[in-house]
Amino acid sequence: CTPHPALCLPTVLTVCVLIFCSLCALLTPMLGGGRGGVGRTRPPPEVTVLLWWEPFGHRRHMADCQRRFNISGCRPSADRSRYQEAQAVIFHHRDFVLHGLGQLPAGPPQRPPAQRWVWMNFESPSHSPGLRDLAGIFNWTMSYRVDSDIFVPYGYLHARRGSPRFSLPRKTKLVAWVISNWNEAHARVRYYHQLRKYVPIDVYGAQGLALEEGSMVRTVSQYKFYLAFENSQHTDYITEKLWRNAFKSSAVPIVLGPPRSNYELFIPPDSFIHIDDFPSPRKLAIYLKFLDQNKPLYRRYFAWRDKYDVHMTSFWDEQYCKVCEAVRTAGDQLKTIQNLASWFES
Repeated sequence: CTPHPALCLPTVLTVCVLIFCSLCALLTPMLGGGRGGVGRTRPPPEVTVLLWWEPFGHRRHMADCQRRFNISGCRPSADRSRYQEAQAVIFHHRDFVLHGLGQLPAGPPQRPPAQRWVWMNFESPSHSPGLRDLAGIFNWTMSYRVDSDIFVPYGYLHARRGSPRFSLPRKTKLVAWVISNWNEAHARVRYYHQLRKYVPIDVYGAQGLALEEGSMVRTVSQYKFYLAFENSQHTDYITEKLWRNAFKSSAVPIVLGPPRSNYELFIPPDSFIHIDDFPSPRKLAIYLKFLDQNKPLYRRYFAWRDKYDVHMTSFWDEQYCKVCEAVRTAGDQLKTIQNLASWFES
């Protein structure tokens, strides 16, 4: 204040106004103020995800990530003219093998600053050629592997939310198997030949009974058991053979794939039968026939249904939208995958 008391009040008011305005400017973003009004949050910044090759060359309509998966601000696209603005670019491995390194983006620049290149693959290592050529190219991995940068399994269990109580369909048949890729060298075909000596198995597909399009679940639901046999055995490689063919059809899966402990990371231990639980196919067949005659014990394989429902991953929409989510939460730190082959084949 000045020596004149009459001048003190205006000075104090001026200081208070300045302090008040400063506080308003600081707190408005925190309170969601501005044009949107108090309490409204700003929408997340939009993320453009570019698909360099559409999987297996099949053109399809891009999903609305907000409507399908509640992921907002996501713009998946296959339009290469948007390359420079894309925060992430997805490269599907099978199409990468088909087109080769020479079909990568040319630039300049080849890769805009902060743009992520995502290696996407949902085949097993046994069916993923050319991995050794991909060192030092990609920033992220997206696959069924739990330790991928973007983990997208073929399916998963989630808590039931007021849905109708599970009802087991009427079962009139014993064991079913649907197979399109028949290879006598595969472990699953060799095991089938042994198992069928002791228990009847209805085979659908190229080497068996005809299966009408769209009738998978309806057909398999008549059977008590389903052979959820993978075409190769690798860490976390658990496909639609379990999630859709068996679980969605309400058949107990008999699995041939990674070890039991790997399956138990994803599903309850009493929801499936692993071939490794038995010293021989004959012993497994004896157990299946026992369960066939013991309804209470058979129904125990469905106890988990009171708590969980099955989610089947939507190919390929869910993958694209998941990349948007990953971009938004990743921050600015970049990395390069130097050991793609050794990691994926482990």
